[in-house]
Amino acid sequence: MSAPTKTRPGALVHTLARALPVPAGAGMARALVERNVRAFRHGWVTLVSGFFEPMFYLFSLGVGLGALIGDVDTGGGRMIDYAVYVAPGMMAAAAMNGAVFDSTFNVFFKLKYAKLYDSVLATPLGPRDVAVGEISWALLRGLLYSTAFLVVATVSGVVTSWWAVLALPATTLIGLAFAAVGMTATTFMRTWQDFDYVQLAIVPMFLFSATFYPLSTYPDALQWVVQATPLYHGVALVRDLMLGDVGAGLLVHAAYLAIMGAIGVVLAARRIESLLLK
Repeated sequence: MSAPTKTRPGALVHTLARALPVPAGAGMARALVERNVRAFRHGWVTLVSGFFEPMFYLFSLGVGLGALIGDVDTGGGRMIDYAVYVAPGMMAAAAMNGAVFDSTFNVFFKLKYAKLYDSVLATPLGPRDVAVGEISWALLRGLLYSTAFLVVATVSGVVTSWWAVLALPATTLIGLAFAAVGMTATTFMRTWQDFDYVQLAIVPMFLFSATFYPLSTYPDALQWVVQATPLYHGVALVRDLMLGDVGAGLLVHAAYLAIMGAIGVVLAARRIESLLLK
């Protein structure tokens, strides 16, 4: 009988490194983020423009339509102003839109047309650094939109709790989840027309993830569908924090987004590696 083969620690580390999107070296992925920051110094108008859409929704629906709707029942008989209710949904949507836009359209252009990543591979950066760097940049962009939105919402008087400060880490989770999955989807895109599928997924989530109306207003048969969408968990997480409704349920929403983001990062890293090194 032969003795069992021992697994060397070095071999185990190598296996894990192949399975996980571990960057090649410290600071490598950060270099790509810094490159994007420098690039947007001359295109800051494009960067800032993504902030205005949720603000327009907030003031047109929250203030204008809110005057007709009145107060909203958030459960347990608690009534709040409609603008206060819809503001967290707009903040979560801002994080989603910022992350998705950068991890899809911009990444596709760099990958297929600008051939930026082919040039990147001539540096010490590797394919996994590309994935982690681009997802990090998309996450930062979504966080930028969310921070600006929170400042405006606070000045407008629609923030009612100091727990709203934790809504920023919550929007970071939203950005991570959507940026990672968005980049993974981008690696399968063949032409610009394929991005119609992105809109087909984003727009219904934006409209029907309890962003504008409580979950109780949906038919019972559709409530479980709404609760299965990632934006619903993002909206619920941000809304509970901004309203000060802190409880164990927040962990469920955070875990959903964290798991979605982790899976997306792994898949995006593997897809980018297979495309750039084929």
